[in-house]
Amino acid sequence: MSVLFDIFDPKAAPRPIGIDLGTTNSLVACVRDGRPECLRDCDGVALVPSVVSYGARGHVVVGAEAARLQSAHPEDTVASVKRFMGRGADDPETRRLSSLRFEPPTSEADSRVVRFRVADRVVSPVEVSAEILRVLAARAREELNGVGGVVITVPAYFDDAQRQATKDAAKLAGLEVLRLLNEPTAAALAYGLEKKQNGTFAVYDLGGGTFDVTILRLDDGVFHVRATGGDSALGGDDFDRAIAESRVLPALGVTAPGPDVRRLALDLARRAKHALTEHAEVELSLPREGSAPLVLTRAELDGILRPIVERTGVACRRALRDAELSPTELTGVILVGGSTRSPTVRAYVRELFGVEPLCELDPDEVVALGAAAQAELLAGEGGVDDVLLLDVLPLSLGIETMGGVVDKILPRNTTIPAEARSTFTTYADRQTGFELHVVQGERELAADCRSLARFTLRGIPPMPAGMARLEVTFSVDADGLLHVSAREVTTGIEQRVEVKPTYGLDDDAIEQMLLSALDHGEDDLAARRLAEARIESEQVLTVTRQALATDAALLEPGERDQIEAAMAALVAALDCANASLIHLANEDLERATHAFAGRRMDAAIARAIGGKQLGEVERSVEGAKGIEAHLAAERS
Repeated sequence: MSVLFDIFDPKAAPRPIGIDLGTTNSLVACVRDGRPECLRDCDGVALVPSVVSYGARGHVVVGAEAARLQSAHPEDTVASVKRFMGRGADDPETRRLSSLRFEPPTSEADSRVVRFRVADRVVSPVEVSAEILRVLAARAREELNGVGGVVITVPAYFDDAQRQATKDAAKLAGLEVLRLLNEPTAAALAYGLEKKQNGTFAVYDLGGGTFDVTILRLDDGVFHVRATGGDSALGGDDFDRAIAESRVLPALGVTAPGPDVRRLALDLARRAKHALTEHAEVELSLPREGSAPLVLTRAELDGILRPIVERTGVACRRALRDAELSPTELTGVILVGGSTRSPTVRAYVRELFGVEPLCELDPDEVVALGAAAQAELLAGEGGVDDVLLLDVLPLSLGIETMGGVVDKILPRNTTIPAEARSTFTTYADRQTGFELHVVQGERELAADCRSLARFTLRGIPPMPAGMARLEVTFSVDADGLLHVSAREVTTGIEQRVEVKPTYGLDDDAIEQMLLSALDHGEDDLAARRLAEARIESEQVLTVTRQALATDAALLEPGERDQIEAAMAALVAALDCANASLIHLANEDLERATHAFAGRRMDAAIARAIGGKQLGEVERSVEGAKGIEAHLAAERS
């Protein structure tokens, strides 16, 4: 028998790697002989449990050994940390069935980040994830001649905060991130390279803690994401919780379980879930003297899991609708994530899409394989022209304008990398700064969207309202991270900001954003119309009051009474909060002031041309026309 060994070449360049930083398990892969493969330990195991256990005096254990310590030391062992990435201390996720001790925030800054008290220290999700990444990188360095760069996969529905937290963890682990790659795109990349198949596919990715669905078009090496959706807080962990709460905890007879009992219940639930993937029935021995084994059947498990699995259908149907496709138009459905091994999940996917799902590649490994392939391409080791990834934004990005209305600059499902700009103006006279509020979501009002960042552009010379011009540019890079620049056009004053949003935003609302936008679509549009009508009317009232004060001599007899009556009617309409009534009252005021406004314009032109030459007069008239056109544009 001949044994083959890799020859170590000290002069060989460091190799790029792909990492699937998963909720339950993580993997590292690289490309060898033109094909991606997962790197394994000495026992041939590729999966590294995403579990970190902390001991005294800085002792840290990661992976399978940490998972074994979890039952004995539940409060000092962090599992499924991915679910806490980008979350704040008051996030509902931190209050679910968990054995962890959450460090209470002592300041507003502390409240933005979840922190765990473990052993003799306090750690954040970023620090815990960095420990997992260090172990994966060390495995790669043992087999390769160093690590040159890494592609790390993230759920497609990870928002800016969660993506930035992932990059921060990689930096803390000493890794150079070539790109953050959406997990469904990585899976499709692995299948596309493996099967060389064109067509339109749905990638159904249900892992331990997140769910994503992506509709992709594969066409001669071009991977174009048509639509994406999902839930960043839905996965196999929810299966375990449901089984533990409905069957295991009642069988244990504990009404107020402590951390050790919760951990035990989750371990038994996970064991039952895995056993029922292959068998029709399982018996669980309970650690209570004289207790009969807990018997659970696959039919009972289906009843427990079905409501959770059905939650994935909402995102799937919406993604198909966004891609303007029906299930029958799909070439296939790719299963990704360990939770898709469940017969309940596979039966639901078959029912939902009407096709037998593709599962030739190991659903636990397929994402890491795709990440390795992309890392090889980005490092210039593969045929860069062979594959092109065109991903999309999962949610719209915009700016809050007057009245709390959102101006969407980059709509959702925009192909990234992308850049777009929009121009705004001042609302008040002599305004010397712009307060910019960057938001993410589909609702019409900023209060109903996710806040990403706030910053101020100062130093604008005082000008009349509407004269300053602020050009705001949104740029989203290949990692899905947002960069914002703001420039006042007339002065050239500019400010740039890399949006690193507060980690404490409520990520549980991600999946609800689109649902809320659909459920409240008509109400949102009505609220937007009302807000815009109020702003326009208040501007008209302000200008009219100033005109009456400065040019009262130009009024005809009885004209002031008509204008003031129209103004009073408009103020009353504003109190009624009815957009249609406000518009009608606005039109009445415009008719009442039309003649007066004409006389003011004539007087202004007469003052401007007094004693001037013909050329100067023509320029003054053109300037007046420009002002009039500008005011008309502002009204429109």
